[in-house]
Amino acid sequence: MDLAAGSLGAVVIGRNEGARLVACLESLSGAVRPLVYVDSGSTDGSVAAATAAGALVVALDTTIPFTAARARNAGLDRLIAAGAPEFVQFVDGDCRVQPGWLPAAKAFLATHPEVAVVCGRRREVHPEASVWNRLCDAEWDTPVGEAKACGGDALMRSAALRQVGGFDPTLIAGEEPELCLRLRAAGWRIWRLDAEMTLHDAAMHRIGQWWKRTRRTGFAFAEGAAMHGAAPEFHWVAETRRALVWGLVLPVLALLGCIVSPWAALLLAVYPVQVLRLWPRLGLERALFLTLGKLPEALGVVQFWLNRLLHRRAALIEYK
Repeated sequence: MDLAAGSLGAVVIGRNEGARLVACLESLSGAVRPLVYVDSGSTDGSVAAATAAGALVVALDTTIPFTAARARNAGLDRLIAAGAPEFVQFVDGDCRVQPGWLPAAKAFLATHPEVAVVCGRRREVHPEASVWNRLCDAEWDTPVGEAKACGGDALMRSAALRQVGGFDPTLIAGEEPELCLRLRAAGWRIWRLDAEMTLHDAAMHRIGQWWKRTRRTGFAFAEGAAMHGAAPEFHWVAETRRALVWGLVLPVLALLGCIVSPWAALLLAVYPVQVLRLWPRLGLERALFLTLGKLPEALGVVQFWLNRLLHRRAALIEYK
């Protein structure tokens, strides 16, 4: 099917997002066509809400493990079957699209045929609600200009997605950078605009949510490095190494060293030193949790390799 020149569709994915999904769909109403919602086993009426909003609904088979990548691929397939738009806006169901984003992003892709993906500034809607939300908001603030990867919210060129086979549905996290890596290898470019794109609601209010989310990041680092860690990309090799050194090797050495001498506990002094080193650049809050976050990241790395050795598929690590 030929792509309709200049046409714009959207794929929203979600699971039990409630009022956030309704707000997401409203932010796209009248701006895209078709609008597809992919549901991953919601029990909160999300399917009914999406249908009422006029979206084409795809309910994923619950007997197959859910991943965001699998949901996005299913949405893209439905979108293409409904009209094959040239551009596709992917949005997570806990986000809403900012006014002005779609025209600006579409215009950029229309005038830059070498670019496959364009993204903008994603912000947390309630950064004041918790330290975990503020950490997310800072994480979304990536440099403007040509980039290596995007996040879950981005406007993409359908032809480029189809050329590389879409997202890898087996990945439980990190599927967007992995897709962008394959796009760049195929000659496409990724770009971030200095424009407001989406408002995200992480709704993280407990340290356990942050811990699980950070552990999932470590898992994604390890899986990405295993897939694309060779030259020239060295994809997430450094991130995996840092997680293991700071989150596993140093604590284990300190604990084992204490068997020989209590002075070995001084090795743990590297952690406050690292916080002090990062403080001027990142602020105390981010410096502290970036350092502490290496512990759950290391657990995620270990989980990936245990799964690999035992030939076991990873369970989706959810934090909400």
